[in-house]
Amino acid sequence: MKKFEPRPGFVVQAFRFALDPNVMQEQRLRSHCGAARAAYNWAVCWVMASWWQRKAEGSYGIAEEELTPWRPWSLPALRKVFNEVKKTDPRFAGWWQENSKEAYSTGLANAAAAFDNYATSKRGQREGKRVGMPRRKSKHTARLACRFTTGAIRVEPDRRHVTLPRLGMIRTHESTRKLQRRIANNTARILSATVRFERGRWFVSFQVEIQRATGRAAARLDAAAGVDLGVKCLAVIADSQGAVRFVPNPAHYGSALKQLKRLSRRVSRRRGPDRRTGQRPSRRWLAANTERNRIHHRVANLRADALHKLTTSITGEYGTVVVEDLNVSGMLRNRRLARRVADAGFGEIRRQT
Repeated sequence: MKKFEPRPGFVVQAFRFALDPNVMQEQRLRSHCGAARAAYNWAVCWVMASWWQRKAEGSYGIAEEELTPWRPWSLPALRKVFNEVKKTDPRFAGWWQENSKEAYSTGLANAAAAFDNYATSKRGQREGKRVGMPRRKSKHTARLACRFTTGAIRVEPDRRHVTLPRLGMIRTHESTRKLQRRIANNTARILSATVRFERGRWFVSFQVEIQRATGRAAARLDAAAGVDLGVKCLAVIADSQGAVRFVPNPAHYGSALKQLKRLSRRVSRRRGPDRRTGQRPSRRWLAANTERNRIHHRVANLRADALHKLTTSITGEYGTVVVEDLNVSGMLRNRRLARRVADAGFGEIRRQT
């Protein structure tokens, strides 16, 4: 997929808002995300079928030129074949019209990207860990997400609703004035929207082309700073002029650990779900689990807020920043340090700076 290049003087920025959908809207949101997963699974099976067929034919001694042709995995090719089979395939017949075409396009685009990542990794052209072959997504573990690139995508003038294709107008949990004001002034243009279910709540993220300076100069361009990360002190910042600043570790998870233990005991004492026997959770279990998840969500939000404030203050003050390179994955194998290292978020600090 071709990367979007913003116009001169514009940058691409994301605006994220929490949603408050009603029962019917939440069902349609889940249906769109399920359609994206179904399209992804179809694309993976359709492409992999030719791979396994060629492998079986090769074991029979069939010549290379007589093997079953490779099936393409580019997005245009997948979309063309999917549009031909969706009306007759029993996996989609009878319900595919209930969702926007963007839901299926999301799954096909994710499948095309997964095959591209696998191919480039196998050729040694991709950095990082080795990427394996794409696999089917389970409806029990797959993340709920769907991306819209065409259709009615807008922020309503009342600053309390957003409109998405086939989903209609959905109320937002917070005001959208920071985006709607720029759209009204013709200094922003919405490119796409992505709905996602995270931490017990639905969110919508708008990819926006916005008129803004490409970057902000640091307050001390000639100063350099080195950042040493740790568990007791989250960061020790030493600049080129000899000043040293200590940033204590807020330890958000450690502070909430006592409360989480109490709530986890309450959840374990109630009748939960069991996929092996088909047992459904009780209402008391759902209420207790929701209360426990609320604490987890608050800890994650507090951690993200603290890390953003820390990295913003560092990059806004120093012209050059050097961050300690730690083997975080290796540190997480240490059972005495794993919880504190994960709570600190070393990898996120390095990524943001």
